[in-house]
Amino acid sequence: MRRTARRRSRQGELFPRCGESLRIAGLFAGIGGIERGLHQAGHKTEFLCEWDDPAQRVLRAHFDVSLVGDVCDLKARDVPPVDVLAGGFPCQDLSQAGRTEGIDGEKSGLVRQMFRLMRTMRPKPKWILVENVPFMLQLERGHAMRFLTDSLSDMGYTWAYRIVDTRAFGLPQRRRRVVLLASKTEDPRTVLFADEEGERSFEDVLGKTAYGFYWTEGVRGLGWGIDAIPTFKGGSTVGIPSPPAIWMPNGDIVTPAIRDAERLQGFPADWTKHSVDDKKKRNGPRWKLVGNAVSVPLAHWVGRRLARPGVPILGRNREIVDDRWPIAAWGRKGRAFSVPDISPWPVRYKYKSLASFLIDEPKLLSHRATVGFRKRTQKGSLRFRPEFLDALDEHIERMAELEGQGPRRRAASA
Repeated sequence: MRRTARRRSRQGELFPRCGESLRIAGLFAGIGGIERGLHQAGHKTEFLCEWDDPAQRVLRAHFDVSLVGDVCDLKARDVPPVDVLAGGFPCQDLSQAGRTEGIDGEKSGLVRQMFRLMRTMRPKPKWILVENVPFMLQLERGHAMRFLTDSLSDMGYTWAYRIVDTRAFGLPQRRRRVVLLASKTEDPRTVLFADEEGERSFEDVLGKTAYGFYWTEGVRGLGWGIDAIPTFKGGSTVGIPSPPAIWMPNGDIVTPAIRDAERLQGFPADWTKHSVDDKKKRNGPRWKLVGNAVSVPLAHWVGRRLARPGVPILGRNREIVDDRWPIAAWGRKGRAFSVPDISPWPVRYKYKSLASFLIDEPKLLSHRATVGFRKRTQKGSLRFRPEFLDALDEHIERMAELEGQGPRRRAASA
């Protein structure tokens, strides 16, 4: 383990109790993950922009601020003076599970609207905060990240980014995201690189550990998680927002309830209930909103460091010249530098096992879904544990019997 790992910030106190309170404007606000996390750190949202109707209903239920719809129609004069302009811009064109059209795609290309506003806002925000998927570091040889960082450099910003894993904050979801921070007057390295704990390993014990996986896949790209679900997504290979499945220690194959999905993103249970305007409708909109959200504790960690920056852990920086983007980097004036000795785990909150985290009764994965997944495991080149395949076969037999007897039963949460 590196000497920098497992240490708290060089400032000594990871989360100081006091600091500067900042005003926030949130673009591409979704259901307010960034804003809620920053609120918990003592900051205040002044303005929100989000076009999706179900997401707007969630935001109106939880934030008493001005809310506008289409970012393309937004003028700089419409945004009140703020200290932080934040946005988790759409990831559909940058995600490995999405269209992979890149930063020039119809959805992800909307980040240009954020840059358009930045050029004309008066006064200019002290900080620019952006969040998106780490696959953009690889897609098209890192073209998206080069576009983002070059755009910021051209406007005179110093920038820094770091991949951060939601598991670092004690949530059993393996969700890595790029956090990009920029400023014309401040050093973003004092926020993103001031804390480092090092990635922890997870115990893999059959009968005691729960395992998460994407039941919509199986041929390729399986997101297998040890004591964690793989990343919640706003869509899937079957074209609908759907939760990952979990192989529980007692052998059940289940999917988590929507309230636990919200909690796995750091929201209170029922945060998104306002998105469904008709109580007779299913929770499809809620799954999509949760899958696209920013994890609240990630934003909380950033917010605490924005209030009280620390001394950055930098190590020996090397200039990036080949568009091979590392876990963490910073730059200015068209130059970019990698940062060694930085992991996706800036902190290590107390971790609660996946099986014990769930509070609502999970649903047994249906017979149809399990059969489809099992068939795909036989077609692809992925290798699965024999015990897992046996559990799938037993689950298929069990569900054939249960679903033939009437309404589907629910699984014990073990």
